[in-house]
Amino acid sequence: MRNDAGRTEERLIDIVNGWSAREAPLLPILNEVQASFGYMPDNAAEVIGRALNLSRAEVHGVISFYHDFRKEPAGRHVLKVCRAEACQAVGGREMAGHFKRLLGLDWHETAADGSVTLEPVYCLGLCACAPAVMLDGEPIGRVDAELAEDIAREVRT
Repeated sequence: MRNDAGRTEERLIDIVNGWSAREAPLLPILNEVQASFGYMPDNAAEVIGRALNLSRAEVHGVISFYHDFRKEPAGRHVLKVCRAEACQAVGGREMAGHFKRLLGLDWHETAADGSVTLEPVYCLGLCACAPAVMLDGEPIGRVDAELAEDIAREVRT
């Protein structure tokens, strides 16, 4: 029976093999790894780099550049709070602080019970409905203190 590390490497190799014949396969591979595991396994950069003839540092550089690639699994809910200028102009900074206090989390942290991960984003495209958040992929605009409290309650249950 193969251990977890062996199964992880096998799955990484399967993903790489599915994309390696295509042009510029690195980002599609990383996206599939993220979707498959929910995060980037420790050996992902090494396995992918070896298969694509890239250094581990090159692969790690791409992984670390994009905020959506995680080093560990996210919570059951992911709350992304817009930090862009349009949201900031209508109370987004205060709203972000309110979410941090309500959830007891800082950016990129996951609650100890695994219920929620809090992430900053730098535009959700909801500028006309600012301040905005995205909860589990669903955009929510015009977030006020009452709605923030409702969202915090929802993600903690």
